[in-house]
Amino acid sequence: MAESSFQLRCYSYLDRMQPQYAAFVGTITQGDLPTEGMASLYIEVAPGNEVFQLVDIAVKSTEARPGAQLVEREFGMFEVHSRSQAEVLEAGRIVLDRLGLRPEDRLRPEIASVQVITNVDPYQAQLLNRFRRGSMLVPGETMLVLECAPAAYINYACNEAEKGATIKLLHVSSVGRFGRMWLAGSESEILAARSAAVQAIEALDGRIGR
Repeated sequence: MAESSFQLRCYSYLDRMQPQYAAFVGTITQGDLPTEGMASLYIEVAPGNEVFQLVDIAVKSTEARPGAQLVEREFGMFEVHSRSQAEVLEAGRIVLDRLGLRPEDRLRPEIASVQVITNVDPYQAQLLNRFRRGSMLVPGETMLVLECAPAAYINYACNEAEKGATIKLLHVSSVGRFGRMWLAGSESEILAARSAAVQAIEALDGRIGR
């Protein structure tokens, strides 16, 4: 990719989709439905229209299937998944080869905000439940709200949080300038989920920038 305006904003590999995360993705995806245990790859780029060609390359060259292909005002994002980790990794390799890039050429993710809300009030729980697509938030639970950029990295953070703690997945938003997730559970489990998500994001390498 010769144009200097091009950005590989996110390159994020999920080795094994967790049960709640996979179920949540199934409620929002307009493409091939993923299931628990599948490997997944999220790629976010700018300009957004580049995703159409990149998805075409990935699915024609491997057995990975597209679950999402989104273009919004600034960025484009797509996801592919498969029961075979090798197929997903190969899809990523082929896309990067086409772009002349490596995984470390992606933008390094940054955590924009982390909030832990204990003993959620019944009125706030009712309000938030109107917007969630996952589990119900029950009054008295503890809630984690985490925001990161680029947005697509929130999928990795959420999947790793579910690996690290017993929580309920309320909602994930991974399109736009920031990605956000809402998790709920006991205070101890939410603190464990926060630690797992933050460590996962901070361990990823990449270029510093926006």
